[in-house]
Amino acid sequence: MQHPIHPCRLGIVGGLGMLGAADLFYKLAKAMPAARGQDQAELLFEQRPFRDDDRPGDSDATHGGRKLYVFDTIRRFEARGVDAVLLPCFISHTFLDELRVEVRLPILSIMDALQAHLAAHYPGTRRLGVLTSDHVRASALFERHFPATSLLYPRPDVQREGVMTAIYGADGIKAGQLQGVAVERLARACRDLLDQGAELILPGFSEVPLVMDALLARGIPVLDVNRIYAEHAVARPARPQPRPFKIGVVGGVGPAATVDFMDKIVRNTPAGRDQEHLKIVVEQNPQIPDRTANLLGHGADPTIALYATCKKLEAAEADVIAIPCNTAHAFVGRIQPQLAIPVVHMLVETVAHIRRAHPQRRRVGLLATSGTVASGVYHDIAAEAGLELIVPDEADQARVMEAIYGPQGVKAGHTSGRCVDDLMLALVALVLRGAEVVILGCTELPLLLAQDEDFPVAGRRIALLDPTEILAQKCVQLAAQAAGAAPVQGAVAL
Repeated sequence: MQHPIHPCRLGIVGGLGMLGAADLFYKLAKAMPAARGQDQAELLFEQRPFRDDDRPGDSDATHGGRKLYVFDTIRRFEARGVDAVLLPCFISHTFLDELRVEVRLPILSIMDALQAHLAAHYPGTRRLGVLTSDHVRASALFERHFPATSLLYPRPDVQREGVMTAIYGADGIKAGQLQGVAVERLARACRDLLDQGAELILPGFSEVPLVMDALLARGIPVLDVNRIYAEHAVARPARPQPRPFKIGVVGGVGPAATVDFMDKIVRNTPAGRDQEHLKIVVEQNPQIPDRTANLLGHGADPTIALYATCKKLEAAEADVIAIPCNTAHAFVGRIQPQLAIPVVHMLVETVAHIRRAHPQRRRVGLLATSGTVASGVYHDIAAEAGLELIVPDEADQARVMEAIYGPQGVKAGHTSGRCVDDLMLALVALVLRGAEVVILGCTELPLLLAQDEDFPVAGRRIALLDPTEILAQKCVQLAAQAAGAAPVQGAVAL
């Protein structure tokens, strides 16, 4: 048996069957390699009271309290730096997939342990007798893990009066009765399985190993599932549990643009049902100081607020961060080095789209806030890509700012009328100066004019680009890549 080459921290979710969990803890300690001091593995056992079904083994039990208890316990283990979790409860393994979607901490499966053990030590076994609860049997847990094996269960009267009573009854094993009638009932159920042709008895209760010796003394070939689970946990290094890709969104810059961006993610996601859409977490923070005002020299620095918002998204386990605000990207270079996850750089992705979709076009117009223009952030990225950036003259830039910030502007909630007229005047001027592609470089501007790769203006056809649309498409692409490859690492297009 292979052992880990370094100390590990294993968490055991207790309370689901206190005696069975305690037995697993003991056997896990025995399975650990002998070590001293800091080389010893760390075992964390947590048990707290929780509300569950009165008869958890019944086939129609819902286990709402049990599910939430297990989830909360695993999250506490995550916060304590545990490497992997053991779940000594077959009922809880029926909703293991539900848990794995929501936690990254590896949950070691007792069913995987049993599969590996039987394959290694009993490869010729074709007929397995299973002792488990009505609920576990109804969930087909064993059928899913042993599809090529003939599974045998006790006859209904034996299951009812023998197995379920032996475990859950007032004089059953869960009540601490490890001798006498409970053992006799289990032995009767085992003999029923052997009469049906079972070659081996596989318990689906973590309590059965507590009376193993008594069953073995009666000549019953029953496996110690807790020992098998413990040795499996020690022998196999824990691997992080993959979870659905999650996009973190810095919201509130501005609020309407945030909603528009989320809509674009939904529209660009190929999905036939709710569950196929992407996970998104939004930190809506309209109190982030105005980026344009700061860049123009008369407003508070938004760096700390942007960084704090990104750190909250990082804490919420986002895989990447999207900031649907062009001007805010002038500050990304300051905060990215301090983040553990990448910001998908909307401006870089927009310029990359131009090079990819319009390789022959070199003159690019920019309609953006004065802060974005003054920062030169688009200029630098465009120049590096070999593009000539054209910005409005003073009068037309004033029109763009009026379309964005004016009393009839888009930030005030207007999407028609004067704001559109002002924007069109500035757009026409850029096209007449030779712009072949125009970037709607403020995330509110696409609320006035939609992206169009063949937009008619001033008697010509140009590409009118929406960076938030391009950013949404990139986020969807990253999610698709993560679903079939390794997680995204490092900065994205910075």
